[in-house]
Amino acid sequence: MSDEEIRRVLGLLYQDDTVRTFARLVLGETGGLSPEALRKLAAGGLAACDENGKWRAAPERFRELLRARAEPAEELSDEERVLRTFLVDGRLTTLAMRRDKRLVVLRHIARLFEPGVRYPEKDVNVTLRAFHDDYAALRRYLIDEGLLSREGNVYWRSGGPVEV
Repeated sequence: MSDEEIRRVLGLLYQDDTVRTFARLVLGETGGLSPEALRKLAAGGLAACDENGKWRAAPERFRELLRARAEPAEELSDEERVLRTFLVDGRLTTLAMRRDKRLVVLRHIARLFEPGVRYPEKDVNVTLRAFHDDYAALRRYLIDEGLLSREGNVYWRSGGPVEV
């Protein structure tokens, strides 16, 4: 669909006679309509006449125009889709999620901890609090899933993907 065609259709709504006629069709008022305005609306796909000569508005034309100009949907991996669902502005919306989805989120969080580095519990808590107020539950999930290990009050990354 060309930009010219879109401008032509939108231009119909800029003209007083056609916008009034279109509005009346939308409201179901079909009497006393301007034949010239109906012809213009039909040419732009905004009005249609049935076999009985009854006119109706065709607002679905706007959807067609939008679809024709819309950019193709961005292809997301399953992991990206889960992260977009459960992380809003970098914060977890909930901890209550299916295990497979929780693992995706936990692996993402585990990447913040460098392999081979030992972290005091206080530093781990600060990092996890950035994601969710219940940082203790988040820490427990990371340990239970083998992404973090603990000895005393010292933690280190023990699993999850590693960037190379």
